[in-house]
Amino acid sequence: MNTQEIILSGKTALGIEFGSTRIKAILSDYEGNVLASGSYDWENQLIDGIWTYSLDKVRTGMQRCYAALCRDVQEKHNMALCTVGVIGISAMMHGYIAADADGNQLAPFQTWRNTNTIEAAARLRELFDYNVPDRWSVAHLYQRILDGEEHVRSIASVDTLSAYVHRLLTGKHVLGIGDASGMFPIDTEKNDYNERMVQQFDELIAEYNYPWKLRGIFPQVLTAGADAGFLTEEGAALLDPTGTLQAGIPFCPPEGDAGTGMVATNAVAPRTGNVSAGTSVFAMIVLEKQLSRMYRDVATPISIQSNDYAYPLKSLIPRGLADKSNCSRFKTVSYPIPKQKKTE
Repeated sequence: MNTQEIILSGKTALGIEFGSTRIKAILSDYEGNVLASGSYDWENQLIDGIWTYSLDKVRTGMQRCYAALCRDVQEKHNMALCTVGVIGISAMMHGYIAADADGNQLAPFQTWRNTNTIEAAARLRELFDYNVPDRWSVAHLYQRILDGEEHVRSIASVDTLSAYVHRLLTGKHVLGIGDASGMFPIDTEKNDYNERMVQQFDELIAEYNYPWKLRGIFPQVLTAGADAGFLTEEGAALLDPTGTLQAGIPFCPPEGDAGTGMVATNAVAPRTGNVSAGTSVFAMIVLEKQLSRMYRDVATPISIQSNDYAYPLKSLIPRGLADKSNCSRFKTVSYPIPKQKKTE
């Protein structure tokens, strides 16, 4: 089967990644060969002390990135892209996107770069006896509660960026376990949010009498290979306003950039690891067993398949920038940047 036949028959995979400085799209065959690509450059903005992206820019950036990929398909293979075999969304982890029951944004999108949750994260660490980094979504949610922000009462959903985009395209409020572990602690036996801690959090905020509980607003946790929905008619029109892309394409669970980076480098087995040099620099090491106790500088993410203990080892960045990774079974350790030796 030649490349045109592969594309025409939909024996392809489309991955769209929302990184800190670029949105990227790759079309590959089932052997992993890259058939086409597209990208769109963007930057976060510091608005009222918050590092954020406009959600309008998320949507238009995705459209332009996909359009660039379609142009590449046309130029390289002399054909239009009408369908693909499967779609997956990946994005920078953590953060806070809150919406009401109608899907309206309630507060600025807080990215992983924000550390305005120090009080909330410290209280949750003490409550759970578990390390909750400043960037985790539950820390953002609790800080909004502590700060008395009015929008909290109207919350119907809280998402990471990948969960938000996935929901736009499929209508499903779900999240891969790797990215979910950067929202809330994960029970690695049940592959779900830790129920003891969920109940502790709900009891902690009971005095506020909100009309929701944590499980009702956080996305459902899925592991790799789970049914994560299909591209809806609305989603197809959003991704491809030309109307060429067909609806009905299956999706894999949306994931965070740490987990997808480990898969891309084949660093998922015990005693393997990788180094990511992006907006932040960190290493992720897969260990053979769970750590024996909580360490303040070790975050606890989880692998997307969730049986091995993958621990992201954060390195070469100051502690204040070091809590970004978390992939369900991964742990994160941070180190200061080593001082450069003076040379004569």
